[in-house]
Amino acid sequence: MALYIFSDAHLGADTDEIEALKQEKLAALFELVKADGDRLVILGDLFDFWFEYKHAIPKDHHRVLCMLDGLIRRGVQIDYVSGNHDFWMGDFFSKEMGITLHRDSLNLEYDGKRLHLIHGDGLAKADRGYRFLKRILRNRFNIWLYRKLTPDWAIPLAKAVSGSSRNYTAQRDPDFVADYENYAKEKLALGYDIVAIGHLHIPTIQHFDNGVYVNTGDFIKHFTYAKVAGGKVALENFL
Repeated sequence: MALYIFSDAHLGADTDEIEALKQEKLAALFELVKADGDRLVILGDLFDFWFEYKHAIPKDHHRVLCMLDGLIRRGVQIDYVSGNHDFWMGDFFSKEMGITLHRDSLNLEYDGKRLHLIHGDGLAKADRGYRFLKRILRNRFNIWLYRKLTPDWAIPLAKAVSGSSRNYTAQRDPDFVADYENYAKEKLALGYDIVAIGHLHIPTIQHFDNGVYVNTGDFIKHFTYAKVAGGKVALENFL
């Protein structure tokens, strides 16, 4: 059996043509998981924006939610590590779908290997401004205030802000590649065998004497994912 890890599809961010391609590639990935996988980790930013109300969720992602439900019904365990575009998750995924939600990072053992998995936003030491903004955006009182807006106002507004944020980070984050590699080395030094990070949209796999660092890339342009099987990790794609 195998563990699959992917991140950064940013569903809802692009043209209808690109969105259709994303869903096609995700469907292909999920078929692979059905064939030989028993666990799937979504390493953040599956959606470009996700926000839950007490009695409402965004309707645009119905097809992908159904595909995930199909995996669960096949017995696949799904973990979701929230990213910087989907951290406003409530209890929908855990209560209604049976997906385990992790707010920051996930440590697990699989196939005899210790893994540390994290989306990666704010990891760079120089990214102090974002870390400050992150505390504001994830403040419970601020989230409560935002819910006072109706979905028809709140969701389009958030999508606009999310798009601006994505364009900004796309220009900035490649400068932080070395910081992500150093973060992975620190975790490997603590005894982890595999460190998986997303966020950068830069597919990477680096083998060190004491373990492996893999960046899962994205499901927008590269369509890359990590696969752990037989005690080894590989970075694969659909191109």
